[in-house]
Amino acid sequence: MTPKPVSPTVASQNKALVNRLPFSDTQDFEDARRGLLGRREPNAITDADGTVVWDNDTYDFLRGDAPDTVNPSLWRQSTLNAIQGLFEVVPGIYQVRGFDLSNVTFIEGDTGVLVLDPLVTQETAAAALALYREHRGDRPVTGVLYTHPHVDHFGGVRGITTQEDVDAGRVPVIAPAEFTEHAVSENVYAGTAMSRRSAYMFGAALARSPHGALGTGLAQTVATGNITLIAPTLDITETGQTETVDGVRMVFQMAPGTEAPAEFLVYFPDHKALCSAEDATHTLHNLLTLRGALVRDPHAWSHYLTEAIDLFGDEVEAVFASHHWPIWGNERVVKFLGEQRDLYAYLHDQALRLINKGRTGIEIAEELKLPPALEHAWHARGYYGSVSHNLKAIYQRYMGWYDGNPAHLWQHPPVEQGKRYVELGGGADAVVTKARTAFDQGDFRWAAEILSHVVFAEPDHAPARELLADTFEQLGYGAENGVWRNIYLSGATELREGKFGTPTVSGSADVLSALTPEMLFDAVAIQVDGPRAWDEKLTIDVVVTDTGQRYRLRLANGALTYSSAPQRDQADVTLTTTARALPALAAHGLAPDALAESGIDVTGDPSVLSRLANLLDPGDPDFSIVTP
Repeated sequence: MTPKPVSPTVASQNKALVNRLPFSDTQDFEDARRGLLGRREPNAITDADGTVVWDNDTYDFLRGDAPDTVNPSLWRQSTLNAIQGLFEVVPGIYQVRGFDLSNVTFIEGDTGVLVLDPLVTQETAAAALALYREHRGDRPVTGVLYTHPHVDHFGGVRGITTQEDVDAGRVPVIAPAEFTEHAVSENVYAGTAMSRRSAYMFGAALARSPHGALGTGLAQTVATGNITLIAPTLDITETGQTETVDGVRMVFQMAPGTEAPAEFLVYFPDHKALCSAEDATHTLHNLLTLRGALVRDPHAWSHYLTEAIDLFGDEVEAVFASHHWPIWGNERVVKFLGEQRDLYAYLHDQALRLINKGRTGIEIAEELKLPPALEHAWHARGYYGSVSHNLKAIYQRYMGWYDGNPAHLWQHPPVEQGKRYVELGGGADAVVTKARTAFDQGDFRWAAEILSHVVFAEPDHAPARELLADTFEQLGYGAENGVWRNIYLSGATELREGKFGTPTVSGSADVLSALTPEMLFDAVAIQVDGPRAWDEKLTIDVVVTDTGQRYRLRLANGALTYSSAPQRDQADVTLTTTARALPALAAHGLAPDALAESGIDVTGDPSVLSRLANLLDPGDPDFSIVTP
């Protein structure tokens, strides 16, 4: 469907921003191009079947001044993010950028190269390694580092090394303590819902154009290839821990609870270069990502950036991250880290100040502005996180979903609210007429609010759907935040063309294979349809032969629980297997034949497994978002 033109209101707002922000400052463009050794041209990457999983060339339209359909600040950021190639950070440290949502960094050692954060997919990581080797020689991979457990920092690992080399000790895999637990739980427990919402967040169904997707602010988008995982072999557990791999000296700084529950920064003293992971990038980051996650801790975030300055600030000469481009020079690096520190500290402290004056999250987000020095720092702009949704996240972290107003304690769900609002407004047609007036006046926030009620009350009301799609489109055209733009335009797309599902599923076979027994049982338990299981009772023993572990699973009162304590009675059925074969329960289901093929021995009453399987209710990767 052909996109609609920009409204005069949004066009005017976008033009006004040009005069408000320091567009004459071109330092970021110099930094983003510095050290270029070579590009991959063309930069379309395919999988084994020839399917394109990444094509940075589709962003070639990002040239010149911003069109009226794009916030000029976001256009500037997206133009920077689209710069691709192999770059020298400092001699011995190289980055490939523009091959995926994240960067991959290569640190040269005595005999080979260490790979830090190997992108989202096997295919893009392999292509990045090939570009590195084209310009720096065919060095073997002698180590892997994951800075934190988000998929864009480990998913491509099998594109740069093998399980065999890791198992043989040739390639250590270094990660922060509890990496695997968080990597797997985030992608499995609520993985279906997160993946569905990620399709909105990353603009999966949007055409790449001045009317569609142009990035997320953090980078462009997510590759759609094969997500892999090789478990770490060396945990980093404390700040100051030092490791040397292939002659590369590393000093680690732990930063849990910041951009990820488990995260570290790593300093390379021989290079005077600091990898800030995702704790200091060229954007205000998310305190609560809009795909869904645990709320992050901005107070700890600011503390760890202070600690980084204290630990490394006297000698560091370059800072690079898992996204965006580096910064060079001690004075500039320390200033950057300090402003990033102040950004998270300011949001945290001021949000709490206003919370203690009785403000709610929505009120705080509307009222609080950044100080001028941060407002005009390009790296502090809200391209990925935003001041608005981060302040609401801080409120949620401390106060929860309830704002204290009794009227909000027991509200109707969206469909019932919609019916009542539509009746209050005089019927669907009358509400749409009022929304059209709001649209024409440029009050798109109010138009979206009341039109959403009509769509939830009467999903087939075509004028309401059409006008709501047009409204979302205008909100997207004006958004400085890349994710907000994608979400608004994705909502418009679904209203006009229908649901587009979940193009990228994070719970891949490798991710499932990393489930511990306890996490596996949890993953099954959250699929039990509680009401249908109220009257069902069964027990299952799981024996893990190579670890000596034994578990009792019990279904009662609609809840599947487990215990590793010795049991007095015999279970209805027993599964005997190895730790590596056990995740087949998640991958292949509970059918006895499938389990047997996966190396899981079944003794006792196999019908118990069928009874449990019949009670499972897996997530829906195509659930509705903008409609009931």
